[in-house]
Amino acid sequence: MKTATGKDLRDLLLSIDHRGYPAYKETRGRWRYDGYTLSIDHVQGDPFATPSSVSVIVPGTSAGFPEDFYATSNRRIALQDHLLRLFERALHKTGDAGSGKSGQVATSRPGQEILERTALRISQADGSVTARFEIGFPANGRTINVRPLLQILEGLLPEVIRRTLTWKGVNQRKVLAVLNLADDQLALRSALEPAGLCAFVADGSILPRQSGISQLPMKDAVPTCSPESLAVEVELPHRGKVRGMGIKKGITLIVGGGYHGKSTLLQALERGVYDHIEGDGRELVVTDRTAVKVRAEDGRSISGTDISLFIHDLPNGKDTIRFSTEDASGSTSQAANVIEAVEAGTRVLLMDEDTSATNFMVRDALMARVVSKEKEPITPFISRMRGMKEQAGISTVLVAGSSGAFFHVADTVIQMDQYRPVEITEKAKAAAAGTEGMQEKEAFSLPDFVRVPTANEALRREDRIKTKVLSEDNFLLSRDEVWLRGLEQIADREQTAALALILKYLQLHILDGRKTVREAVREMESVISQSGLEALYDGQTVSNGLACVRPQEIFGTLNRYRKLEVRK
Repeated sequence: MKTATGKDLRDLLLSIDHRGYPAYKETRGRWRYDGYTLSIDHVQGDPFATPSSVSVIVPGTSAGFPEDFYATSNRRIALQDHLLRLFERALHKTGDAGSGKSGQVATSRPGQEILERTALRISQADGSVTARFEIGFPANGRTINVRPLLQILEGLLPEVIRRTLTWKGVNQRKVLAVLNLADDQLALRSALEPAGLCAFVADGSILPRQSGISQLPMKDAVPTCSPESLAVEVELPHRGKVRGMGIKKGITLIVGGGYHGKSTLLQALERGVYDHIEGDGRELVVTDRTAVKVRAEDGRSISGTDISLFIHDLPNGKDTIRFSTEDASGSTSQAANVIEAVEAGTRVLLMDEDTSATNFMVRDALMARVVSKEKEPITPFISRMRGMKEQAGISTVLVAGSSGAFFHVADTVIQMDQYRPVEITEKAKAAAAGTEGMQEKEAFSLPDFVRVPTANEALRREDRIKTKVLSEDNFLLSRDEVWLRGLEQIADREQTAALALILKYLQLHILDGRKTVREAVREMESVISQSGLEALYDGQTVSNGLACVRPQEIFGTLNRYRKLEVRK
């Protein structure tokens, strides 16, 4: 692309004013301004199409952020997130400068989680800042109207850049607070393993959300406070000693009456794999990064997964060591979800009875006496929890509201009472002492995880493979719809967009019929680690629309692709 000056761009725009809309294509390129470069990366085909992709690059000498602000990944990501929020608020503009999307200016709008995004990146090499956004190039009908565009480029943009992308222009006290929180969150996460914890919930945290469709904190919610028996103190670099509830490795049961906060606590732990912004209420709620929420997922496809640890000797003789189906039941889907989470490297399984298949989770002693073991192909999860912990090193945090059978295997029992946790382990164990509990009677052995996926050759033969995000829960890869509703820890639509491109990249470049699923995902992680999310665009124009994902969600997406074929 050519590089010229902002004056050259002004002259060009004035020369094409009132011409047909395709003349805007001539503006594509890089244009130098005082203290930054404007890059017009993609120009929309008409005023009703997706707005044009634009970026600004502010060199490190102009941005001026101290080197130690972006020297480590946790600080860099926190700083990027904060600057993006400032940039988005200052930039957000919906214009009425003509037809279609004329005058619209927008970029990514982050939620409560702090995620690395393509919308704003800071180079660790030189401190330069790249911000990506969209502009609806103005038109009257399909005739170019440059005056509103010049107002955006020469009026709005320079001031927005100065106030949001430079150290001199931002509120420096707030930036330092953001970095201090990032340091504290990293220290808190680093303290989990030495303390034998899989999660930590700081006293004073606000766990309830405004509603089922909002991640904002509920107003006037009851702050959480740890029971003394589970209280842990952690020394943080900026906040000093922080007290909270430590959830130990092992088997933790969360019980309590309806509407007392059981699922609310579990949902906070689900999102605790991500850092949260100050004021979210969960900024000091942290969970092992590998934790996976597992649920029943009726109707999902399964390809070559070994579910024999839980399901075996099916009446129809179907192989459960290499189990495949286009339409899984509740129990088989949850069995596959557990095994695939283990394959993805989880150290913590998160479950809620409300979203689990009852016959997969537990079978009481009376039912076991009536229906003999020889006639029951399902070994319930309750019988495998101890093996998961002791032989595989995998902890379980389970919300249970109806079955007390789990008291027998639990290491810790937490009762939620009006949104406050109370430890009742001894009480629960005493109550369970006089009752029968399920005992594991078979050897515990995890699969060997040598599934080898092959690429979809029909997809590879297509000239141009498109992806389209339909919602946070699903996307299209070419003409195939991929559903991710079982991946409940996806926090942002931009993560779904990234997963769509990751699946495409895996199909085109990595799956070769020789690599195992683990090896393929590991290679995908390496590509993103070395080249960033930008690598997923595969030579196409990079937009502001992707957010980073965990390897666990990459595994989950690949496993839910209905065209996936797996061989041993």
